Amino acid sequence: MEAYAVVETGGKQYRVAVGMTFDIERLPEATGSDVEITEVLAISDGKELRVGKPYVEGAKVVLTVVQDDKRGAKLINFKKRRRKGYERKVGHRQELTTVTVKSIA
Repeated sequence: MEAYAVVETGGKQYRVAVGMTFDIERLPEATGSDVEITEVLAISDGKELRVGKPYVEGAKVVLTVVQDDKRGAKLINFKKRRRKGYERKVGHRQELTTVTVKSIA
């Protein structure tokens, strides 16, 4: 088994492994910079699993920002009251940051 970690960022939890690329909620860092995440909920080296309460002490995951200006899919919120002529349509696109896992410690 390979080493992996469960990290929390942007109010969401992600299971990550070294070399993995994924999208997370917007980070202020620029493309090419490294981000250190210390909110590690669980970490495994392939043999032993350590689970935090709520975070694992001394554990960190280093991410490299690949793209910092990505936007997610458009979500549409539509409200309507029948027979009243009331319609409301609002769209939303979440700003995302694409990152690659550099190391798990």
